[in-house]
Amino acid sequence: MVNSNKSALGILFPNSYDQLVPELVNVRLMASIPFASRYRMIDFILSSMANCGIDNISVLASSNYHSLMDHLGSGREWDLVRKNGGLNILPPFAEKTLKPYIGRVEALASILDLLRAQKEKYVVMADTNIAVNFDFNAMIDEHIASGADVTVAYNVQELPESYLKYQGNDRGFYYTFSIEDGRVTKIYVNPKKEGVHNFGMNIYVVERELLINMINTAYVRGQIYFERDILAPQLEKLNVHAFKFDGYLARITGIKSYFDENMKLLEDENLDGLFADAPIYTKIRDDNPTRYIKGAVVKNTMAADGCVIEGEVENSVLFKGVKVGKGAKVKNCILMQDTVIEAGANMEYVITDKKVKVTEGKELKGSDTYPVYIHKHHQV
Repeated sequence: MVNSNKSALGILFPNSYDQLVPELVNVRLMASIPFASRYRMIDFILSSMANCGIDNISVLASSNYHSLMDHLGSGREWDLVRKNGGLNILPPFAEKTLKPYIGRVEALASILDLLRAQKEKYVVMADTNIAVNFDFNAMIDEHIASGADVTVAYNVQELPESYLKYQGNDRGFYYTFSIEDGRVTKIYVNPKKEGVHNFGMNIYVVERELLINMINTAYVRGQIYFERDILAPQLEKLNVHAFKFDGYLARITGIKSYFDENMKLLEDENLDGLFADAPIYTKIRDDNPTRYIKGAVVKNTMAADGCVIEGEVENSVLFKGVKVGKGAKVKNCILMQDTVIEAGANMEYVITDKKVKVTEGKELKGSDTYPVYIHKHHQV
């Protein structure tokens, strides 16, 4: 697929921001949430790393990771089957006293021996709540050229409405930056100020030895969060460089944003922005092409393989194996894998999880501000 990048190893945090979408992570974690008709959220960051030659990648799962293990397997689809390195899924040790990881410091502290044993000079860390086609090599090159201790990726955007309205800190932290001459001078934790911000993407490059020292020191002090507890208090001491990302980015911040970000991909401009630069890989499910039975009416719809459509579908995202019966009407919906919509059903602004069945003649309607969600395996 690509040449190996021996200078960097990757670490992914698949459980970050699970709290934002409690409906979708009841049977999975953030990284394995279905997205864009045939992918999972982790596919985008993982593919970006693979495309840049990073072939030693560890996934630090905290909980609810069975669906992720099933999806990733040995890493063959991402060309990450290696004798040394490759893709490693690291669940927490099975100890009675062990609690799920809360922050990045605790997660990294559990694999310090692994980090010490590696040979790569740099570590690239990322969360999986964003869908993006990211050039990690460009970020690593800029990190080296700047002489920084740590490089953080950011994009310029307004804060999501769900962040601004939410009161409390139990859904994880988000960060914005003040930047002067490419250097981060201030880190703001959970700001509520409206307008455009330098919004952190939770992607970091740091030298491996420095990271080990940072985590060692922070862990013995009882610190939890890499950004809040390590970077923010030491901005005068550490050279934290800011890497600006100008490409297309879909950020999941709640069930409403999940719906909106999927719907945006029905526009060619956004679809090209996410998929044009480099391929995105995912687990292969061999299936027939989508079949459109005589009488079917389909407009502005993204449909994966294995779908069978007899009714009307408009402005919708259909995952693999979805079936829409004769006379059924589906508009502004996201139907996950193997959903069955029987004849005569009428659905608008609905998200169905995997293997949902909507029986004949049922009518389900949400709104653009509040889409209805139906849990996995449920029948309506």
